[in-house]
Amino acid sequence: MPKGLSDKPGERRLAIAVDDHPLEYIDFTGSIPEGEYGAGEVRIADTGVYDTLMWKDDRIEVVLHGREFAGKYVLVRFKKAGENEWLVLKGKE
Repeated sequence: MPKGLSDKPGERRLAIAVDDHPLEYIDFTGSIPEGEYGAGEVRIADTGVYDTLMWKDDRIEVVLHGREFAGKYVLVRFKKAGENEWLVLKGKE
């Protein structure tokens, strides 16, 4: 998510699906060089667990229980932007 996760209900942010990184990256913050697996900037925004409310091909609803972010979040596929791009917003409680 180039601009990070919002904590304001209804504020939309772009989320781009990428390959999962190994669990060893849980404490890593920094740059992975171009040409290497997972190249680009890496920053772990939060840790915690989530409960799934809905999981469909074009819509995902979860409740986050993190240190920084908590509450309902909704991801909807951003069809106009591309196959791996989504919009994520904080849902109404």
